[in-house]
Amino acid sequence: MNLQTRVTNILTKPKGEWPVIAAEPATVAGIYSEYVMILAAIGPICTFIGMMVFGVSLPLVGTYRIGFAQGLTTLVFSYVLALVGIYVTAFVIQKLAPTFQSQPDLIQAFKLVAYSSTPSWVAGVLYLIPQLGPLVLLAALYGVYICYLGMAPVMKTPQDKVIPYMVVAAIVIIVVMLVMGAISGALTAAFFGMPKPGI
Repeated sequence: MNLQTRVTNILTKPKGEWPVIAAEPATVAGIYSEYVMILAAIGPICTFIGMMVFGVSLPLVGTYRIGFAQGLTTLVFSYVLALVGIYVTAFVIQKLAPTFQSQPDLIQAFKLVAYSSTPSWVAGVLYLIPQLGPLVLLAALYGVYICYLGMAPVMKTPQDKVIPYMVVAAIVIIVVMLVMGAISGALTAAFFGMPKPGI
């Protein structure tokens, strides 16, 4: 699997790429090392740079920029938890598969989650300018559509079960992302201590 080719194909012609992905031999470790670990780093790295260079404009406060140590810690926590979140999401989706008459295969579920996340990961470059961050939500919506297209070929989901399964999968992804984000924030706060009032 060539990284650039896979990214291009899953973004521009996902319907044709999913059968290829479904049929190719793979391991969770292989997808992590060759795909997930590379693309999942884009958002945290760009957020780190954007928050240090541009900062975020806060009402009545002005522009807030994070320090290097805090930014680097946040980067590491968010990156590691993103990697964990992908596996947790795939695990849950695999466990839910029989409910939707689908194939309960962890590797196939991992393929579905990993490759459906591509638009969000690539759009992570927008975090270089923090004000553009909300646009990543549009990429995430496209990712949901890509996930929808992948359900039948990858998870062997019957056509009448695709939409319900996809909706549940999207909810699982959102919940896991929120939980991992909350954990990352809590770890960063614990590592640096809570800010004192008036400082």
